[in-house]
Amino acid sequence: MMRVRLLFGGTVVAYGSISHPPSDDALDVHGGSGRTLLQMKKGCNISFENLDYSVLTDKCKGPQYPAKPCCDAFKEFACPFSDAINDLESDCAATMFSFINLYGKYPPGLFANECREDKNGLDCQNVEQSKKSGGVKIAATQSSLLMLAAGLMAVLLQLF
Repeated sequence: MMRVRLLFGGTVVAYGSISHPPSDDALDVHGGSGRTLLQMKKGCNISFENLDYSVLTDKCKGPQYPAKPCCDAFKEFACPFSDAINDLESDCAATMFSFINLYGKYPPGLFANECREDKNGLDCQNVEQSKKSGGVKIAATQSSLLMLAAGLMAVLLQLF
């Protein structure tokens, strides 16, 4: 069953006095199975910057941000990408929410606080299949075009 888990990774900043800086040894990796201090996530293969956010911005409007229209719009937008968003090893969720907040200027945590169907997140079973392939196909086509243009530019620069 496809679900979207609303995951918001936060950065914790601690303030306080430190009598001495951490040693170089504190940042070394000891063994292959442990987590590193600054664990990197893999990049997202979905081009969220090129997607159409009007499904959200047209249906989820402030100042009240009604839960039903906002959550329905969020599901319509996010469910096609549920596998990528739920991948804890990628930065897809953070990237998607960055662009949602950039284009929609929504209050922090709006979708996380309002859009919950059960403990596993949002149920994406009722989202139309046609929308699922449409968004990814468009993003992949635009990414391919960008790669082709960059390659041609590199070849032209080498020739001249």
